[in-house]
Amino acid sequence: SARDLQGHGSHTASTAAGSVVKDASFYGVARGIARGGVPWARIATYSVCGLTCSSADVLAAFDDAIADGVDVITISIGRRSAVDLDRDTIAIGGFHATKRGILTVHSAGNGGPDPATTASVAPWLLSVAASTIDRKFESKVVLGNGKIFTVNKHFFAV
Repeated sequence: SARDLQGHGSHTASTAAGSVVKDASFYGVARGIARGGVPWARIATYSVCGLTCSSADVLAAFDDAIADGVDVITISIGRRSAVDLDRDTIAIGGFHATKRGILTVHSAGNGGPDPATTASVAPWLLSVAASTIDRKFESKVVLGNGKIFTVNKHFFAV
């Protein structure tokens, strides 16, 4: 169905292709313009998850998107751990899309922030994730005598 029970698909679609919104803010802070990455893009929605997410429904949506001639497929169904590629529904659907020149973008996982929580491992998928940063860009310099200095500067040698 076209109904988005959790709002997750609508949220990720607006991140990709949300229209320009002037005078947007977060409770009055950081007022400015908000927009998706490509606000002029057209979105085709293929809803596959209701109370469950069956492999057959996911693969049928890939088939429909391929038949409709989309340029990019984004699928934000995450999981906690990687699955063997021959049993990974998203990797299989993404492989068929890639063979037809369609980029498939997949959420890296939903199990963070622990180390090694990336579940999207198929090399033909573009895996994306969110993270946080403490705004520290530190490097450690280790001298020959074992003494360690932490350098916290806003420039980098290339």
